[in-house]
Amino acid sequence: MPTVAFHTLGCKVNHYETEAIWQLFKQAGYERKEFESHADVYVINTCTVTNTGDKKSRQVIRRAVRRNPDAVVCVTGCYAQTSPAEVMAIPGVDIVIGTQDRGKILEYIEQFKQQRQPINGVRNIMKTRVYEELDVPAFTDRTRASLKIQEGCNNFCTFCIIPWARGLMRSRDPKEVIRQAQQLVDAGYKEIVLTGIHTGGYGEDMKDYNFAMLLRDIDEQVKGLKRLRISSIEASQITDEVIDVLRQSDKIVRHLHIPLQSGSNAVLKRMRRKYTTEFFAERLARLREVFPDLAVTSDVIVGFPGETEEEFMETYEFIREQRFSELHVFPYSKRTGTPAARMPDQVDEEVKNERVHRLIALSDQLAKEYASKFEGQVLEVIPEELYKEDPASGLYVGYTDNYLKVKFPATEEMVGQLVKVKITKAGYPYNEGEFVRVIDDAHEAIRLSS
Repeated sequence: MPTVAFHTLGCKVNHYETEAIWQLFKQAGYERKEFESHADVYVINTCTVTNTGDKKSRQVIRRAVRRNPDAVVCVTGCYAQTSPAEVMAIPGVDIVIGTQDRGKILEYIEQFKQQRQPINGVRNIMKTRVYEELDVPAFTDRTRASLKIQEGCNNFCTFCIIPWARGLMRSRDPKEVIRQAQQLVDAGYKEIVLTGIHTGGYGEDMKDYNFAMLLRDIDEQVKGLKRLRISSIEASQITDEVIDVLRQSDKIVRHLHIPLQSGSNAVLKRMRRKYTTEFFAERLARLREVFPDLAVTSDVIVGFPGETEEEFMETYEFIREQRFSELHVFPYSKRTGTPAARMPDQVDEEVKNERVHRLIALSDQLAKEYASKFEGQVLEVIPEELYKEDPASGLYVGYTDNYLKVKFPATEEMVGQLVKVKITKAGYPYNEGEFVRVIDDAHEAIRLSS
């Protein structure tokens, strides 16, 4: 039986696509191996969101070549799409496919085996207008399933290379989304995470269908689904129609990831973001009217070219006032080929790092404040894995619907299932809880030990 090994860098979309590529190999009779082991084929799914992503991708490619010089080495993903010649120049790379035509990978492998000539299968992504169907009936991770619903982005923010790596917006056929969602639920998944390059932009390339309609159709038509999570949505895409669907649904979770990037209007304008802080705050206020306990996580870039201390403090104060439940904080990283990389007044690395640490400290404080509201409450958690810091403790880690990361006593049989946990102590990065048993129709929760 031929063997294949995968390594995925970057975002959730890449991880989804690696699973989809694995399905192709599985159907062709391949056995999956760990990446560090000896395999006949290596597939590296690359990232190019930063220059560091490019560098890591090259390192992983070279590792595969060293592992088995006789293996067929295939490179796909965003770095392969934007820099195919650079990837082809790495000794030992046999096949390069970008962010489309992944269905041809086995055909290319056979062609390479016969001709022994490197294959560059990368085409101009900007000419692609149709969503590439990549089916994933089940995942290696058995706790939650990602479901990719769209591809590409039309925003062209000044710091971002992604439109050049992924192309313009293409939405997946809603019937295919519903079909695969049902397939995933039937495979045992309790939670589905809708994902994409610009997830909330779903339907912008369609005439009479939009993201709110898709959410409603999944909610109504997918039988047995317990949780539906949106991986990320822009403030500009949180329409009143979307809010209305969230209000009516008992499946869409109390958590939204809404990228902010900056809390300064001057910086947002330089970034070419499509909102102001006033608009962002208005959308959050509208959401919280409907969901007082909503968890809002966000992405923030600090040290964007020209960012002054005053502009940084505008961001800091905005985040504090809006009470985000957690932040992903990134120092601005120059991305070759983007307008921001050519902007004057690049911020010193030491200044960037100092601002990052201030925002991370604020994020930790806000996360603890949000979690403390749920101390003493019983919430549903899906256990995902053993608590890595102390595997012998019998503790497992999982997430509530509102994205609280909880550690609590559980068993291997509970992994991937919905269980009730009482939050006993709020902390960061883990909140502590205890497994509870429901003993009657009134849903009275008691400690397992009592």
